[in-house]
Amino acid sequence: MIRLASSALCFWLTVSVSGLTTAAATDIWPQWRGPNRDCSLSPEAWPTGMTADNLKQVYRVALGDSYSGPIVTADRVFVTETVNGVEAVRAIDRASGAEIWKTEWAGSMSVPFFAASNGSWIRSTPAFAKGRLFVASMEDVLACLDAADGAELWRKDFRKEFGTANQSFGFVCSPLVDGGSVYVQTAAGLLKMSCETGELLWKSLDDSGGMMGGAFSSPVIATIAGTRQLVVQTRSRLAGVSIEDGTELWSVDVPSFRGMNILTPAVIGNRVFTSSYGGGSFLFEVSADGGAFQVKEAWKAKTEAYMSSPVIVGDGIYVHLRNQRFVCLKQSTGEPAWTTRPFGKYWSMVVNGNRALVLDERGDLLLIDLNSQEFSLVSTLHVSDEPAWAHLALVGNQVFVRDLKGLSVYKWTAIESAAGNE
Repeated sequence: MIRLASSALCFWLTVSVSGLTTAAATDIWPQWRGPNRDCSLSPEAWPTGMTADNLKQVYRVALGDSYSGPIVTADRVFVTETVNGVEAVRAIDRASGAEIWKTEWAGSMSVPFFAASNGSWIRSTPAFAKGRLFVASMEDVLACLDAADGAELWRKDFRKEFGTANQSFGFVCSPLVDGGSVYVQTAAGLLKMSCETGELLWKSLDDSGGMMGGAFSSPVIATIAGTRQLVVQTRSRLAGVSIEDGTELWSVDVPSFRGMNILTPAVIGNRVFTSSYGGGSFLFEVSADGGAFQVKEAWKAKTEAYMSSPVIVGDGIYVHLRNQRFVCLKQSTGEPAWTTRPFGKYWSMVVNGNRALVLDERGDLLLIDLNSQEFSLVSTLHVSDEPAWAHLALVGNQVFVRDLKGLSVYKWTAIESAAGNE
């Protein structure tokens, strides 16, 4: 076992380094919202339905509280937890659920009293790349671990480096890895660091963080108006940022209540969709003329998202809203094509073609046909009596559900026909 000394945030190592099996991106779930950071999978065959007969639990691992989604590699699952003021990262054998290593450190803080029901435990989903795991403590520390044995390779305490305080709701942004660099929103800005050493390469988007301080959203990378760039949502605005030097290419204000711009924005060609608590839904058009970027509002709608990030399928933008309803917005106008009854407070989704597997915060899995004509619920199955705020992960026929008290891994298979059993 590997433990981190709570007083100094430095690791005591007792195991040796070993290599990890590599896998194609489609065989792993390496970061927030999956391989492409947009909840989409390469088209593959899914079972036509979901029942207790074809979704069976393989194992369950009891864990402390966490909102971090599971990270899945070729042979391991990485999860986080907070227990009695100590944060921990665990590596679990993907096939059996057996613990391989555990690393822990002091990393606890309290969120504001009015958000106490949302918990004072680790929130950010780690990122895995090239045998390294990038983990954000709830306090403003980013640790790079060797995924083979949990050994610390480097760490950054942003409070010490920049003289900033803890973010009011903790380190929420999920790290983004691209090439040899890792990006996070913290310390009142956007930071780019070397994956190898943790060296700061640039800091951009200086931002006070809204009324309570700290970013809620997580960045993505996309090619917009011919330029590959970071798309970043702060508590007050949406921006495109140069990957090379952190230059702000374009930005636009996104109104919200108390800076609650929480979701991860969705890029649709040269357009970017976002939605905020108290502000509405927006589609922005980004263009470039002679190297100068312009951004304009294509449309604004009254629908308000909250914490759930959208998915894009066909001509629809699918969003779980603040009022707990699920809606399909028309890309052309922002008008709702349809709206459902209320569900739970939060949804995470995995999309395969026009099918979505959804984890509702109340512990239900829903299989949905996404289309702009009507809401089409194929099947639903209750899988957890604990709240399920962590993002769903799906790799092959394995479904990974991280509820508040543990990780459950399921095998999802097609049901053989009666003729096939004869």
